[in-house]
Amino acid sequence: MTQRRRFLAAGMAACATPNLWLSSAHAQASSWPNKNITLIIPTAPGGGNDTMARLIGQRLGTLLGQTIVVENRAGANGSLATEAVARATPDGHTLLWGYIATHSMNPALQKLRYDPIADFEPISLVGYSPTLMVANPNAGFTSVKELIAQLKAKPDRHAYASAGNGTAPHFAAELFCLRAGVKMLGVPYKGSAPAMQDTMSGQTQVMFPSLFSALQHVKTGRLRALAIAGPKRSAQLPDVPTLKELGIDGVEVQQWYGFFAPAKTPPEIVNRLHTTINRILTEDEIVKRIEGQGADVETATRAEFAALLQSELVKWRQVVASAKITPD
Repeated sequence: MTQRRRFLAAGMAACATPNLWLSSAHAQASSWPNKNITLIIPTAPGGGNDTMARLIGQRLGTLLGQTIVVENRAGANGSLATEAVARATPDGHTLLWGYIATHSMNPALQKLRYDPIADFEPISLVGYSPTLMVANPNAGFTSVKELIAQLKAKPDRHAYASAGNGTAPHFAAELFCLRAGVKMLGVPYKGSAPAMQDTMSGQTQVMFPSLFSALQHVKTGRLRALAIAGPKRSAQLPDVPTLKELGIDGVEVQQWYGFFAPAKTPPEIVNRLHTTINRILTEDEIVKRIEGQGADVETATRAEFAALLQSELVKWRQVVASAKITPD
């Protein structure tokens, strides 16, 4: 073959490569889903994230005609599970249940082995839940005012539990201590469920879980609701004041939840997932079960969800810097 023909052949191959990739991606999307879909949840079983993700995931599997296999991968504040999805094959068969910790707070707090923006395709926003300040009923105080007085008299008297450093319960607790001018020992756990369990048993005395995670325990009396760490009172607990009402400003932690796929997942697959999940979030029974436990269902376009992720990351980086929150 002459040199000119070699160049021409190489050029034709180079031009053909993108077309072959597009054809392959289109074929992949048209046959999807052709096997079980793995939904990875970055928290321990039994918490609010797990409950909500499983509820939606089960319905998603029914509508897609495939089994949704749920995997709980707690640890490293959600980063282990999130990194695993970032590195997964982008074929629509591995999804992540992401939330404020995985894509906003933890990345704002420390350097991770994934990029919360570049490594993912945001699929669907599911909704929000305010953060609730709770205490063990036998902790020796019945109000935020009493807690602050005790902490100022004896700073090491009480400890707070969190779902891990870099999670919403961690950030809310540290902001509370900063704004109230008190100190508490922080005890990180691998998820909200074990953290709440130890708060209910008295191993720790205070926690800032999502309302979705804690509401049932408040209703049964295993946790005492002290305040809402959010902009307004909750319809589920109308008698519980906000921290702002109690004179403690700047502790507003609104937790959000959503679905993600690895970056470069074919757009046809991502769009089909988005449409299907948004359809699920209009179903009365699903909405009733989610909102009955303290979360607010709120959908968005994919562009709106992406914009939320960007703004949340900026916001919590600023909070980390101003409040001097550390990962330890």
